[in-house]
Amino acid sequence: MGFVHRRRRGAELFLLVLALLVGIGAYAAVGIGVQGEVPADLLGYGGWLAGLVIAAHIVVRIVAPYADPVLLPLVAALNGLGLAVIHRLDLAAGDTTFARQQLTWMTVGVVLFIITLVVLRDHRVLQRFTYTCGLAALVLLILPMVPGVGREINGARIWISVGPFSLQPGEIAKVMLVVAFAGYLVLHRDALALAGRRLLFIDLPRGRDLGPILVMWAISLGVLVLQKDLGSSLLFFGLFLVMLYVATERPGWLVVGGLLFFAGAFMAATIFSHVQTRVDLWVDPFAYYGEGTSDKGRQIVESMFGMAWGGLIGRGFGEGSPWRISYAESDFIMAAIGEELGLTGVLAVLLMFGLIVERALRAALISRDGFGKLLATGLAAVFALQIFVVIGGVTRLIPLTGLTTPFLSYGGSSLVANWVIIALLLRISDQARRPVPDLSADPQDGSDSEATQVVKLS
Repeated sequence: MGFVHRRRRGAELFLLVLALLVGIGAYAAVGIGVQGEVPADLLGYGGWLAGLVIAAHIVVRIVAPYADPVLLPLVAALNGLGLAVIHRLDLAAGDTTFARQQLTWMTVGVVLFIITLVVLRDHRVLQRFTYTCGLAALVLLILPMVPGVGREINGARIWISVGPFSLQPGEIAKVMLVVAFAGYLVLHRDALALAGRRLLFIDLPRGRDLGPILVMWAISLGVLVLQKDLGSSLLFFGLFLVMLYVATERPGWLVVGGLLFFAGAFMAATIFSHVQTRVDLWVDPFAYYGEGTSDKGRQIVESMFGMAWGGLIGRGFGEGSPWRISYAESDFIMAAIGEELGLTGVLAVLLMFGLIVERALRAALISRDGFGKLLATGLAAVFALQIFVVIGGVTRLIPLTGLTTPFLSYGGSSLVANWVIIALLLRISDQARRPVPDLSADPQDGSDSEATQVVKLS
């Protein structure tokens, strides 16, 4: 008899209680640190947050009882902490309501999380929509370029207007691209895994098989050039490259992809001014900071000052000056965390993101079907790449890209899409951890197998 996973829903509930303590406790600490008293709406806020999390837990307990018990608590803790930091920035600004809007978007995200789990009882159904998802993703990526629909904000044309709301269709497109890539690679990985010429102990792919990666490279360059969105360009191309390598187990694809990436990046930095500006700000932000300059380096320089001031344990909520960083509630929320919670808080957040990626990869490892393995791997890669790109930009490891930090940053499109991703991961892990039906039971011993019982019931 093989190993059987336990349901572990009790462990999930215990971890959710700890996650709620983090979120609600941080919200109370913000009120005490900034205003000197516990927020008057703490009970209502805490009740709403707890209601959302417990509702998600109940649905998981009913429709995905064998799902991973760690993912939901990690997401709840990150989302709660993000709400508290955004609320702290709201109090500094005095007249903004980003935290209230973010709680509304969290509610939408949890509702879609529940709908995804209830409607999608088997992730393998998504494989039927491989090319549909691919086409839909391309349409979503093109929408911001349509006159009258797309909007340019802070130099990037990645938004569309839907009534009074602004949405970022690229966040939805990344989920559909993972589904499309997984379905395509399951069907064609044998051909793509064939070796071509050998170079320095590495088998390069055949020339005739370079079509898919060249198409994805062209799409990524199109996003970079037309929408001026370096972050999404890196994310989409990196996602396809990771999934292609996992599907074929050929390091030659990494070599080809790396060469294409560096060639495209060099060409973009040489030809397009907005890319060159990002590189210049990365190399020497102080040259663009202060009076007598364009002051384009203020955002990154102020974030560096704030994180340095935060030190190891941070200034504490209300004791720092994170509002000096422009767009601290979205692009630079990790800098705000670093200033008031210190290196310790940043490392704790990175650890939680690392655990999300690890649990997603674990679901991929134990998945019993090729599509599920690639789908979970792709979703894990989305989080890993996005965290690397965002935090790498904030800490000046790489040039700034403009992506949001999952579950922490203000932004409805990103938050809703990431809640759906977690639902998909829970569905895959539930399918993988379920006990395999025992088809070997002897009907003569008086105990019917599960398959026999199903036949009888039908």
